[in-house]
Amino acid sequence: MVTLTGVRSDPAKVSTSVAQAASRPDDLSDNAHRQLIGYIGLVLPFLLVVIALTRDGIERWRNLESISAYYYTGAVAAFVGMLVGLALFLFTYRGYANKYNRADRWAAKTAAVASIVVAFFPTREPVGVSALSWWTPTTGVLHHVAAIVLFTMFAIFALWLFRLTADGEESVADKRRRNKFYLFCGIVIVGCIGWAGFNGLNGRQIFWPESIALIAFAMSWLVKGYALNTIVGTARSLLRS
Repeated sequence: MVTLTGVRSDPAKVSTSVAQAASRPDDLSDNAHRQLIGYIGLVLPFLLVVIALTRDGIERWRNLESISAYYYTGAVAAFVGMLVGLALFLFTYRGYANKYNRADRWAAKTAAVASIVVAFFPTREPVGVSALSWWTPTTGVLHHVAAIVLFTMFAIFALWLFRLTADGEESVADKRRRNKFYLFCGIVIVGCIGWAGFNGLNGRQIFWPESIALIAFAMSWLVKGYALNTIVGTARSLLRS
């Protein structure tokens, strides 16, 4: 079982050890908040596939070319609900009390708005599904623009915001390793944006680039929230009990 961690460190006791570095004294959110954002992104594509296969069958599932197409399946509640949940956690993300705080909040709130638009302005219906009576080409344009903005914000967090070092903060070995991981995730997200764009222009499915980008986004937030440390600590506790 994974335990969410949200403990902040004592401002008077700043340590550069891995255990203490998980909670900085200038942290306005907490690790549980970051982990929840990460877990939503990680679970989303897998949950949609399972629900759609269970409720709609494999033949219908084969016609789903994107994550957004799951709006037209029995997984619509999970699709909309998880995007709204993600938006709420992003809206309330406060970042760190340093000179980058405004950028943290701007990126999170921009991603939150984009997530809401993706949820409530669906893409065009997949093959074999009746069109929605209220859907228009403008709805589709809003959906695709919002999706691009959402994944772009994910890349900005991984490539830039997560890799910043606050003034006076020592760049310990653990921070440098984590920065390399964020960089890798950001590159994967950018690559998947290009891959999805190429596939979309050529009439190919974009489910896989979207899913891989979501997983990369999720892993960057889970690492930022020290979820791995929590999992390892929980496993050790279970082994000792």
